[in-house]
Amino acid sequence: QVQLVESGGGLVQAGGSLRLSCAVSTRTFSEYAMGWFRQAPGKEREFVAAVSWSGESAYYADSVKGRFTMSRDNAKNTVNLQMNSLKPEDTAVYYCAASLTHYSDYENDSGEEYDYWGQGTQVTVSS
Repeated sequence: QVQLVESGGGLVQAGGSLRLSCAVSTRTFSEYAMGWFRQAPGKEREFVAAVSWSGESAYYADSVKGRFTMSRDNAKNTVNLQMNSLKPEDTAVYYCAASLTHYSDYENDSGEEYDYWGQGTQVTVSS
């Protein structure tokens, strides 16, 4: 069973930065494409960013492009999401997800093709 544990969430003022991390417990981490999703209260889950198996490719939702950067370290079994210039509308619970076969390369990915999910970490951006 693959386990994902997010960390790094918190409260930050608008314009500030946070760095989320996701630790993945598996001996075959490089076989998983990874994604970040978020869900705000009363809203559906939405795609944020994804990184390919090797880390050579990354894809971002238009709403975060230019502000967020996703990376992975296959030696440490971790993925990170560096979030800069945060806005109040970025407030949500952020989830990382892993997929053996699916890499998100389109805006409205529902996340249904991901195999494993973390428990989420809260990000709150005050105005």
